[in-house]
Amino acid sequence: MQYDLIVIGGGPGGYVSAIRASQLGMKTALVEKRELGGTCLNRGCIPTKTLMHTANLYREAGEGEALGLQFGETGYDFEKIHQRKNDVVAQLRDGIGQLLKANKVDVYQAAGKIVDGNTVLAGEETLTAGHILIASGSVPAVPPIKGADLPGVVTSDAMLEEAGVNCERLLIIGGGVIGVEMASIYASLGKQVTIVEAAEKILPPMDREISQNLSMILKKRGVTVFTSAMVNEISKTDGGLMCHFTDKKGEQTAEADVVLISVGRKPCTAGLFADGFSVEQNERGFIQVDEKFRTSVPTICAVGDVTGRMQLAHAAEAQGIAAVEFISGMEQATVNHELVPSCVYTTPEIASVGITADEAKKLGREVVTGKYVMNGNAKTVIEMQDRGFIKVVFDKETDVIVGAQLMCARATDLITELVTAVSLGLTREQLARTMRPHPTFCEGITEAVEAAAGHSIHTAPSRR
Repeated sequence: MQYDLIVIGGGPGGYVSAIRASQLGMKTALVEKRELGGTCLNRGCIPTKTLMHTANLYREAGEGEALGLQFGETGYDFEKIHQRKNDVVAQLRDGIGQLLKANKVDVYQAAGKIVDGNTVLAGEETLTAGHILIASGSVPAVPPIKGADLPGVVTSDAMLEEAGVNCERLLIIGGGVIGVEMASIYASLGKQVTIVEAAEKILPPMDREISQNLSMILKKRGVTVFTSAMVNEISKTDGGLMCHFTDKKGEQTAEADVVLISVGRKPCTAGLFADGFSVEQNERGFIQVDEKFRTSVPTICAVGDVTGRMQLAHAAEAQGIAAVEFISGMEQATVNHELVPSCVYTTPEIASVGITADEAKKLGREVVTGKYVMNGNAKTVIEMQDRGFIKVVFDKETDVIVGAQLMCARATDLITELVTAVSLGLTREQLARTMRPHPTFCEGITEAVEAAAGHSIHTAPSRR
């Protein structure tokens, strides 16, 4: 079969690319060896957020008395929780299939192997095209820890697929996004949770205040957090598993029924290239691309996790759209794929975009920050939300917003306004002119913006 574009991978970077290519008039094929939707839909974002929603409802039900609500004895069915998660995934997966069909994208349910710059084997079928786009994603990375292959030691795939993993004691190696979200889910369901993180704080790339605040909230909910801790070994005991690690206090151990390893992901490139052919990859195996997502073979592009850039579904989508638009001859992409918001779906939610004040300092850039603690926000008080804040960062010379960090209810929705503001280069004055409704969480943005000028109405000045 002859195509204009062959896309390998049916996750967010792949199926969105294929649809956009078809809309631009390209005859397009999509090759996917597993389920449509990729990791995000089947073993990542969607299953996690579905479980998180249920876990949060269960935790909030336990706080009903403070709201004047009375319930009988509460409980949950772990199997049914995961069945609903599976139903949500199946519904959304069917929707992707319908979108691809409606946009006349040919879907091959097979492993894709790239033979050369214009040829792909989809199972037993040979496909050719003017361009190939790799969106094969990533898989969980497992470091060479002694005992990592023991029964009961799992990755996020096992936690999120099918019936999940039910246990009373969960130890998580890695305090990144996956780690803290899993900790939140299991702690809300009343499980004993321990996090062991090698860096000096959980969520290492995030704003320091966010990491500190989340640690405090997790500990309040019964989660034990060890930082600056290096895992030496996982061993089997009569009662389950034992994790041996070293932190500032010396040798430590922690017991668990299940150990989740969530220390990052590696590119999914096994079997992707035929013998004797490949594209340039770095020392970690990620495919190298230029500013237009072209690999070392000009007719082959790559987007998403497999390139080692920000491993987020929306980033992969934006990159995929940009890549096919560049292939079609467009000089500028319709989506800004360089400004990527980051979101963490703990409670409270966490979201950020642009640079932090600490990052600006390292760059030698003078900035002014405005911060609003959400304890004074009416909607936060009404909904009994945990302590959170909104922080905005402005360039001191131009007064243009360059970043924002949020830790509050609905942060992952609120961040969109600030992504738009950073993208358009809006000034503090322009943001301050926007009237935001009351009572809402987004009022906190007004307060943070005004705090940057030192005259917020509802909070003490926090300009620096």
